[in-house]
Amino acid sequence: MGEVLSQSEIDNLLKALSTGELDIDEAKSKEEKQIKNYDFARPAKFSKEHLRTLEIIFEHFARLMATNLPAYLRKSVTVDVVSSEVVIYSEFSNALSNPMLLGVVGMQPLSGNVIMEMASNLGYAVVDRLLGGNGVALEKAREFSEIELSILERIFSICVNLLQEPWKNVVSISPRLERIETNSQFAQIISPSETVAIVTLDIKVGDVQGLMNICLPFDTLEPVIDKLNTKYWFASMKEKDDSTYGDVIESAISRARIPIKAILGTSKISVADFANLQLGDIIRIDKKVDEELVVYVGNIKKFMALPGYSDDKYAVRVTEVIREESE
Repeated sequence: MGEVLSQSEIDNLLKALSTGELDIDEAKSKEEKQIKNYDFARPAKFSKEHLRTLEIIFEHFARLMATNLPAYLRKSVTVDVVSSEVVIYSEFSNALSNPMLLGVVGMQPLSGNVIMEMASNLGYAVVDRLLGGNGVALEKAREFSEIELSILERIFSICVNLLQEPWKNVVSISPRLERIETNSQFAQIISPSETVAIVTLDIKVGDVQGLMNICLPFDTLEPVIDKLNTKYWFASMKEKDDSTYGDVIESAISRARIPIKAILGTSKISVADFANLQLGDIIRIDKKVDEELVVYVGNIKKFMALPGYSDDKYAVRVTEVIREESE
């Protein structure tokens, strides 16, 4: 409720209006200053722009996880960014329950650690899958054994290594999994009053679904906080033309190893003759000594060649390139 004016104040106000000392239009144009409450216990160190950029980074991370993890788990994996928020670390750590899977990640050259917390049901499903099961979670939670933690440490390390590419537009990092904690009592890795950004991923491995929370302390990101905005993000992305991609693809293909074989000839013999073959026996083939051989690249007939020697080793000399590929 607004302040109630006394009769004398009303009279003075009317007098000022009548004499022109107060301009009613000027009074209307003056806007009241908006006062915003500020919580010193939870300072707003991360802006909405920072959170949006973090979401972009971890959307890229989610795509890499969904692409790489199926190769290890032999199971379909989907990963989506659910949300991002700013809290203090004590709120995050108090919400943890035992047993838990908490990966402590170093982000060199950035100081401090980033925390990756995976739902325990996902951990049970991953262990079950890697040990030959169908990848189902336990009905009742229990502590993880040392063998199970060793298996999960490998999966955590794979996920941690995938962080390098999404962050390269902000800072070149060398992420490394330092350890895995399973007890919330040992989760006090960061100051309880430290402001952190939490990015939540929804992970589905087969039919098992759970969350992964990535905890990013402000102290760790402070040296690059100015780069966590979409303007810098898109400005730092280098545009590559088709020729550049062509060079990269050509370079990658040139290093690929492919099988190549030269067929000296073929022959048909009975099973009995094959079973009784001895050292020194001669098998007659369907090729003459001076006849060209067929050279296959993979399963494709690619060259014609003549047999010979090179540095006391069997070799062939290409005489013709077969342009029309045929199996």
